[in-house]
Amino acid sequence: MIKVERLSFSFPQKELYNNVSFTLENDQHCAFIGTSGSGKSTLIEILMDPERYLFDGKLEMDPDCAIGYVSQFSELDNARETTVFEYIGERFIKIQNEIQSICTEMETSEDIEPLLEKYQLALDAFDTMGGEDFESNIHKQLNLANLLNRKDLKVSDLSGGEFKLIQVMKEMLNRPDLMIMDEPDVFLDFENLNALKKLINSYKGMLLVVTHNRYLLNHCFNKIIHLENREIQEFDGRYLEYNFSLLQTKIELQELAVAEQEEIERNEKIVNHLRVIATYNAEASRGRALKARVSYQERLEARRIKAPFVEIKQPNIRFDIENELDDALVVKVDNYSVAFDELLLDNVSFEIKSTDKVAIIGPNGTGKTTILREIFNNNHDSIEINADAKVAYLSQLQGEMLKDSNTLLGEFIDAGFKTYDEIESYLSNYGFEGEILNQKIESLSGGEKNIVQLAKVAAGKANVLLLDEPTSHLDSYTQIALENAIKEFKGAILMISHDFYSVVNGMDYVLIIEDKTVRKMSMRKFRQMIYASHFDKDYLETEQKKKSVEMKIESALKDTDFELAKKFVDELEELIKLL
Repeated sequence: MIKVERLSFSFPQKELYNNVSFTLENDQHCAFIGTSGSGKSTLIEILMDPERYLFDGKLEMDPDCAIGYVSQFSELDNARETTVFEYIGERFIKIQNEIQSICTEMETSEDIEPLLEKYQLALDAFDTMGGEDFESNIHKQLNLANLLNRKDLKVSDLSGGEFKLIQVMKEMLNRPDLMIMDEPDVFLDFENLNALKKLINSYKGMLLVVTHNRYLLNHCFNKIIHLENREIQEFDGRYLEYNFSLLQTKIELQELAVAEQEEIERNEKIVNHLRVIATYNAEASRGRALKARVSYQERLEARRIKAPFVEIKQPNIRFDIENELDDALVVKVDNYSVAFDELLLDNVSFEIKSTDKVAIIGPNGTGKTTILREIFNNNHDSIEINADAKVAYLSQLQGEMLKDSNTLLGEFIDAGFKTYDEIESYLSNYGFEGEILNQKIESLSGGEKNIVQLAKVAAGKANVLLLDEPTSHLDSYTQIALENAIKEFKGAILMISHDFYSVVNGMDYVLIIEDKTVRKMSMRKFRQMIYASHFDKDYLETEQKKKSVEMKIESALKDTDFELAKKFVDELEELIKLL
């Protein structure tokens, strides 16, 4: 077990945790969630290397606790020319080779005793790490992830998503006491995301995963750790049940808050009445009554209900347009082809109209980002952009559109804002306030950088948006805010996304990359195709009904109709059972 008690930690410009406590136990699969920039990655770093950080509180962990780690960033380093099998089994193959080398040395050595001792130590180490079955375990993992046919390929020949999966397999095969993964789902296509789900669910051991992916959250975890507003909340159970628990708490707290407000207002009238009396009646008893009522009023104000986990501020994302185009063709791609080491796309043709919302879907490494970037650059003979189209681009490579050395304020001065006050007012809609405005872009989390990109895209008031993996690194609250902004947008969107929810909730149709070209697919057929591979029957319909009921509950809460809200909660509970 790993135990954190009353841990507090701050950077000079930001307090991250205030007396947070939680535990991790054997075989728990824990999702670590929280809004962008709340300090999830830093807390992971503290767990992995507590000596590096000066924090208050207590961290109980066996000093010999082995921690496996998969970063949110893929790093090929020196593994490019090894095969997939060799990469995953590196630790085992190294000891296996060492044992073979000792055996070879024993064949010619006159002093065999020290070699026998060395041989036994190597054998013991190999057995302790489960070396006897490592080959079959690698084959099982590859088969589970539908990558067995990649076993003998070089690592450099894999797509980014495939490499992420073999990183996960390698760490799992080493059987650490605690396995930590920081957003392992980022940029994974649907096939690879499903494979990651299977790997997580098959893992026997303690697992801590930072993720905002709603598909994984709904299907993979039996414990939730939620970091928000410098505090932590633990929940033993599924993410769906946790969200339901939060909603119930929200209703209870709002009902109490309304009752408290009514009591405050009633008492305030009494205080005002007593003050009026005190102006013409100087009796001591009148003064004491007034003082008692004022004191009571102060206590009421002080104890107002606070609910940091149910009142989380969503960014206010809005894509306004400076120049709307009426039913015009804004992007035309005709017989487009692209090749690097090999042909990626050939004979690709499609058209985007002024209000079309279109997702480009396809496996990792099939040229989606390349064609989106070519449309933005608008210097390819096969691509034609309407002269009245104003195009904005969000890149999955954040450094492509943001300057790391800029502060947040500097980034938006470069974007055309005139004054710091104007920037401060604008960025407050995206959750950026106070000291963070003077921080450099390089110091922001991946989610914060993506929110900055969204803010820049929105500020441009473009009528054509090119969005490359816009939900990557975003917390679930910002994902929903983005979905709402996409629904309200009056222009055209061409979006690359592996987030099933964003595609089905916001797009009109999809362009599927198959056999090095693109074909148009209706949303109905796309859903059917995804169901066959990723979802149980009727899953999405139930998920949509759940979302609809949640919106009805929010509406009832706005009207302070708590009885109606509770009625919808009963309906929601039944839907969650189906999920």
